[in-house]
Amino acid sequence: MKATLTAALLAALAAPAMAGGPVVVEEEMEVVAEKPASSLGGVLIPLLAIAVIAVALSNDDDEPAPINTAFK
Repeated sequence: MKATLTAALLAALAAPAMAGGPVVVEEEMEVVAEKPASSLGGVLIPLLAIAVIAVALSNDDDEPAPINTAFK
């Protein structure tokens, strides 16, 4: 009787271990939408800043001071 119960217990415990087959997990590729590349990139703002600085520095509306010829 003990041998029969032991055999039945071993068969019951071994059945789930042998059931099925190897589990294959396939990784899904993530699809990421890329932003369209800009031809200007990050160049537009620095170019505008340089243009504004150049205009500000070249704005010379003052007339030059007259040369004092009395001391010559």
